[in-house]
Amino acid sequence: MDHHADTHRTDLMTITRFVLNEQSKYPESRGDFTILLNHIVLGCKFVCSSVNKAGLAKILGLAGDINVQGEEQKKLDVISDEVFVKALISSGRTCLLVSEENEEAITVPPPQRGKYIVVFDPLDGSSNIDCGVSIGTIFGIYMVKDPAKVTLEDALQPGNRMLAAGYCMYGSSCTFVLSTGNGVNGFTLDPCLGEFILTHPNIKVPRKGKIYSVNEGNAKNWDEPTTKYVENCKFPQDGSPPKSLRYIGSMVADIHRTLLYGGIFMYPADIKNPNGKLRVLYEVFPMSYLMEQAGGQAFTGKQRALDLVPEKIHERSPIFLGSYDEIEQMKELYAESKANGA
Repeated sequence: MDHHADTHRTDLMTITRFVLNEQSKYPESRGDFTILLNHIVLGCKFVCSSVNKAGLAKILGLAGDINVQGEEQKKLDVISDEVFVKALISSGRTCLLVSEENEEAITVPPPQRGKYIVVFDPLDGSSNIDCGVSIGTIFGIYMVKDPAKVTLEDALQPGNRMLAAGYCMYGSSCTFVLSTGNGVNGFTLDPCLGEFILTHPNIKVPRKGKIYSVNEGNAKNWDEPTTKYVENCKFPQDGSPPKSLRYIGSMVADIHRTLLYGGIFMYPADIKNPNGKLRVLYEVFPMSYLMEQAGGQAFTGKQRALDLVPEKIHERSPIFLGSYDEIEQMKELYAESKANGA
């Protein structure tokens, strides 16, 4: 055993240490936000463990229920939702929870109530569980106006009021990506220590990208700007090489690759889904927040994604996320289409 090497492992920047360092920048802080994040991290560790042993524990497959989105719930979906609801309520720092798996928002009982609202998708990409493709948890955090008078309206805030957002990806490694409004940082779970270690400090999405990510199976139903953009990815008119298509079908995995390598992720509106398919509160907003914090952009086809004001907790929206220049191209195509009356 290399004892000398092991001594240096105590110098690692763990996520707990990182968040405490951030907290120290605000002398007035009471630590509530830090406690909440620690409970989210604990939930992610639990889900990661469950995902890793899912096959052995026979918890793969369907639970037999249909969630509010009309999707069959996987057993791990149900487990993950329960884990995060319990972790968030027990933190004593939340007042309202919105989960993809629950039709109604969950109001925290007064004795355990705090000042934060958490919106989350406990297990995104769960249709990929059985084949071992990366899946993940997505979350966003808001502040409530008045903890004594919590209403559903408190959850229907635009994304530009979000205090923090992040995701945890369960794949070849367990990666936790977080922004509290000061850039984006990535942490990887060390299974020996049971700690998330800072491995991707200050993530910046490249200004341009060589990858586009979209479900081309829906191409016949796309609008004109999306069709034109993808056509230009394949057959560039400026002599540049064509872009590569990469589409995993798990939003967390596709966004993670886009953050690191650049490019664009698209889930546009189409004839079949005129309002888009991804949910605003716990998919579009957190990922848009992260992308902007990393120097990219997020666009709905009509406006900046974070400026949307949701009217329902499970509202959907089209979304284009990615490198700054790629989203600029998409904006230009939509402006051109609007000018031509398309």
